Amino acid sequence: MQIKTLVPIKIIATGVALPPDKLEATELDKKLNKPVGYSLKRSGILYRYHADHQLQQADLAAKAIDDALNRCDIAAQSIDLLISACALPVQALPYTAAHILKASSLPKTIASLDVNVSCVSFISALQVAAGLLNTGAYRRIAIVSADLASRGLNWQDEESSLIFGDGAACAIVEQGDGRSGILSCLLETHTDGIDLCEIRGGGSRRNLRTGMDESDCLFHMQGKPLFKLASSLIEPYLARLLNQAGLTLADIATVIPHQASHLSLEHMRKRLNVASDALIDIYRFRGNQVAASIPSALHEAIITQRFNPGKPVMLIGTAAGLTLGGMILLP
Repeated sequence: MQIKTLVPIKIIATGVALPPDKLEATELDKKLNKPVGYSLKRSGILYRYHADHQLQQADLAAKAIDDALNRCDIAAQSIDLLISACALPVQALPYTAAHILKASSLPKTIASLDVNVSCVSFISALQVAAGLLNTGAYRRIAIVSADLASRGLNWQDEESSLIFGDGAACAIVEQGDGRSGILSCLLETHTDGIDLCEIRGGGSRRNLRTGMDESDCLFHMQGKPLFKLASSLIEPYLARLLNQAGLTLADIATVIPHQASHLSLEHMRKRLNVASDALIDIYRFRGNQVAASIPSALHEAIITQRFNPGKPVMLIGTAAGLTLGGMILLP
């Protein structure tokens, strides 16, 4: 293994938060008036968590931040920047990080900002955080992803509605001593797929004045064309990501993919030809948590001792846009 360059950043803590209500596959069968086993067979999910209408996205994010702080006994006062890496906003304005900061235990006057690249927002946020830490602008940054996907599901569309869950995850990062960092980071946007995965309403394009209907506020996905496009792009993309780091797949100790669906995870496992325990898979118990999927899987890797010093780890995923996002970290 010959490392080309290393952008210093160290993940010093992670944490997660879930809504209190667990939705079992059998309960979903009843809700949709389907035979027992239908939802599990279609989605591959044993259970996921869905928020009730009272739970606020910012409050769930704040719980994930507190979980990360408490696990490693980190003082909230030591955080000087909050990055929201959510795919779905709390509202159009103000930006989501401001809402999360208000709900959190962090100092109320620190800087905050949003980074949104849909499902790979956390990867972009890590890259942004590394850049800011290495300028000396900030010393310790909290990155949090929290999405309530259940609020925008169209239950008439089984292809998309059966695969999502709600959740939040946080990572606290600092510059470190230079031994850990980013070996490569690559994001590509392929706009041929811009309308394959979308929520049309809520912005300047479709609103009460320009014209909209209820379906514009719900999630739309063309699963087969999306999967076909992503599959055609992923192999050469992975080669570019690995080449940037000066590594091969054999050098990667752990793969942390976006938990998009059971089919996408199986496809990723076959393409990468990795052992089952080297690929983090929490999908059966969480579903697709949108931007919270990757940091939640990262947390799982850490607590199960699959994120170890000196052993390269790959974060990888696809997002609406269509965006491919990947990062190779040296813990």
